[in-house]
Amino acid sequence: MTAFQFDQPTYHLIEKGYGTPLILLHGFTGSSAEWKTFIPDLATGHRVIAVDLPGHGQTQPATNGIRVDIASIADELERILYQRQAVPAHWLGYSMGGRLALYVGLHKPHLVQSLILESASPGLASAAERRMRREQDESLAKRIETNGVAAFVDDWERLPLFDSQKNLPADVRNALRRRRLQNTADGLATSLRGMGTGVQPSLWANLPELRVRTLLLAGEYDHKFTTINQRMAEKIPNARLIIINGTGHSIHLEQPDIFLTVVQEFLAQPQPHWQDLSGTEQQDKDQSRQRHLLEPGV
Repeated sequence: MTAFQFDQPTYHLIEKGYGTPLILLHGFTGSSAEWKTFIPDLATGHRVIAVDLPGHGQTQPATNGIRVDIASIADELERILYQRQAVPAHWLGYSMGGRLALYVGLHKPHLVQSLILESASPGLASAAERRMRREQDESLAKRIETNGVAAFVDDWERLPLFDSQKNLPADVRNALRRRRLQNTADGLATSLRGMGTGVQPSLWANLPELRVRTLLLAGEYDHKFTTINQRMAEKIPNARLIIINGTGHSIHLEQPDIFLTVVQEFLAQPQPHWQDLSGTEQQDKDQSRQRHLLEPGV
């Protein structure tokens, strides 16, 4: 574990391996521990750097009045990576971490060799949508501060977005819940106010400017993000979309073997020849640039 202190907060990292840097960014309520089962494999040939984002894990939010937002976090990660001589890097981000990785790819392309975006988005397109989402996130932040993390996690795990997580093995579900409960109310509330989708600048109009090779991953059951990522794939010049069957929002938890396979294949081949793990033919390849991967054994 490594810590980097700026004005605040102090960023905590897990680093392992040698080679081309690979930055791992978790989602809301997560931490660098989200990736611990993948790090040994990913660190074979790559220098893996997993980050605790502000308000999560061991990176607590700033307490000096500085707002923690996507632009300031991108700036601080840039300073960390230059200090570590870890640029340019591959960036793998899940959900909230995917939004941050996409922001870096567009605003700091000198830091990025490629992007892997799991269940991510470019934010909300309209000002009205962003205003409504900010109001929702502020209401949720206040509930977390009032009712505590345990009550919030109970509600969070009942969201339809995470329905497919009910099929996870009991030990995986329990470990996921423990990680969520390790967060603080102040940390989660601050993250919502600074890194929520409502406060993030929309990146939709910028997608055609993204020049790095990009892998988009979405889960079959996650209809909202499948639709979003199909739209993203149409706009990003050098993107490939893979829809993983039998999964929801958290692909790396629900289909870890397939997730690791497609990530390693993407990282290993500058211009990979994509092979459907199910053995089926790709449909409408030139139009959609997407793959459908079936559950193992199907």
